[in-house]
Amino acid sequence: MLIPKHVAEKWMKLYIERWLKAPVQHRDEQPKLRDKGTPQGGVISPLLANLYLHYVFDTWVEKHWIGIQFERYADDIVCHCASEQEAQQLKTLLEQRFTDCGLTLHPKKTKIAYCKSSSKRGSYPQVSFDFLGHTFKPRLCKNKQGKFFVAFTPAISRKSAKKVRDKIASWRILRNSKANLNSIAYYSRAILQGWKNYYGKYGRAELKRVLFYLNEKLVRWAKKKYKRLKTERRAVRWIIGYRQREPKLFVHWSFT
Repeated sequence: MLIPKHVAEKWMKLYIERWLKAPVQHRDEQPKLRDKGTPQGGVISPLLANLYLHYVFDTWVEKHWIGIQFERYADDIVCHCASEQEAQQLKTLLEQRFTDCGLTLHPKKTKIAYCKSSSKRGSYPQVSFDFLGHTFKPRLCKNKQGKFFVAFTPAISRKSAKKVRDKIASWRILRNSKANLNSIAYYSRAILQGWKNYYGKYGRAELKRVLFYLNEKLVRWAKKKYKRLKTERRAVRWIIGYRQREPKLFVHWSFT
């Protein structure tokens, strides 16, 4: 059954209003009434935020700044400007736009960055930014002819790298002396493949350095499991030898 547009919009407005005003009740507490906003961590919060920002930001920029390209994921936004003057003007207008809509731009996260490279050699204090777990900044690259140049490219950010290392450190299987390399590889395969697919699309060398932490954990595991590998040198040589014999055992061992 098709519902008329004006009826659907009326129902949606009613449902959103009920979501925003629904009381919150924690364990062993009385319900708390609210008049606006959604609870932190509420399942509906991301959906409502996306809907609101679509009208507050997306459609507004497309209407008033036709030449500005942008990417937005939830409340993380990157706008591409042709000059510093245009970026400053856009930032000022966005601050006013968000204020008019009851929102505030994050004072520390909202910044203007210069995309410095071999073709853009200007001098600016801010030449990097983080977006979706990646850090965009000038990096030394090599072209197909073997010549080096500076490009403004992404790679895994420090914050994401720490999360990856913390995740590896939390694996209980690396503290299990009854486990073997095959079982550890099987346990980690899906997780490593996910990191490779997401963070390894660009800046793979940076991701390889982060995942080298797993090799260090494997060396520590081997030292505890095998008496003949009590020294660091023997354990490292054993892991290297295993990698040479089975380079595809762990996902990150086959990185190129």
